[in-house]
Amino acid sequence: MHGRYRKDIYPGLEVSIILKKDQRSGKLTPGVVKDILTSAPYHSRGIKVRLEDGQVGRVAQIEG
Repeated sequence: MHGRYRKDIYPGLEVSIILKKDQRSGKLTPGVVKDILTSAPYHSRGIKVRLEDGQVGRVAQIEG
């Protein structure tokens, strides 16, 4: 499942994000959502989140 809709994402959810530095390669970084940073209900490239380890990126996949 893609992470384009804010309603599908919540703190504690396991996701894979694309970090800014990895946008060209598309490398995914797994983690658990701590904060949702995008206020819009939809974003075409994915909702921006902060993981529990502090990394920030756009949700590419919702795990599980």
